[in-house]
Amino acid sequence: MRTGIDLGGTKIEVAVLGEDDRTIVRERVLTPRHDYHAICDTIANLVLDAERALGRRGTVGVAIPGAASPSSGLVKNANTVCLIGNPLEADLSRRLARPVRLENDANCFVVSEAADGAAAGAHSVFGVIIGTGCGGGLYLNGAPIRGANGIAGEWGHNPVPWPRSGRPPRPCYCGRTDCIEGYLSGPGLTFTYNELGPAQRATVQAIADAAAQGEAQAQRALDMHREQLAVALGTIINVFDPEVIVLGGGLSNLPGIAADVSRRLPPYVFGPEFESRVVTAVHGDSSGVRGAAWLWSKAEAADFR
Repeated sequence: MRTGIDLGGTKIEVAVLGEDDRTIVRERVLTPRHDYHAICDTIANLVLDAERALGRRGTVGVAIPGAASPSSGLVKNANTVCLIGNPLEADLSRRLARPVRLENDANCFVVSEAADGAAAGAHSVFGVIIGTGCGGGLYLNGAPIRGANGIAGEWGHNPVPWPRSGRPPRPCYCGRTDCIEGYLSGPGLTFTYNELGPAQRATVQAIADAAAQGEAQAQRALDMHREQLAVALGTIINVFDPEVIVLGGGLSNLPGIAADVSRRLPPYVFGPEFESRVVTAVHGDSSGVRGAAWLWSKAEAADFR
């Protein structure tokens, strides 16, 4: 069997896939996001509890909101900042007494959706995660593209490609200001909403509910978010030109977002043609954990002892 872990900014999920790729165990707990050692303990306990329940051991893959450095193995570029500079793969391997494979969460997401999800059959896919952070993963001809520095697809830390209209810059945990993540992530959307007027709301769901009830400030914030998402995706199409863009993460659940962004995209794409499809993930927020499990092949899992 193959076990996947999706380490998110707000939750950690475990899923165990059986031989037919169906999920036979699934559980979620809150992420102790400011405590590295507590995160390690939580992941190890989720894996071991699942294995005790099933009476057998399996391979373990972990999707993380960042990347492991190709040279040092230390985590970098994680918006769960307590992970940065720590040897997460080595620490989990020691706790679980077996090899563990780590991969960027957006890469896991795009592998899952390209295999049998919203982008099944496509040769080139850009997977977008818009949630606590803003990540991306590139998929080409059957495999994710990791890049020489392990950061391929990390569009969330490019500078925003739209005018700021004189507003103060938004700081980012990465040390820069006005990163795309600061606008397209969940916290970015709430920041935009609170910047627009006197009403103050703390969650994306509260903003979406207010917009549905006709509140102009909420509707304006959502409109800005979708236009900014279209502008940012236009830069990806102009560079990578994927057949499919798959939206995932919590904000991908906003009603109509894929169709609306697709409608807004053509002015930001070079040339008169726009054939890329923009879709929402078939497997929803399970794609990351499924992709993490698939970091090990079925053959490797069958040979695991």
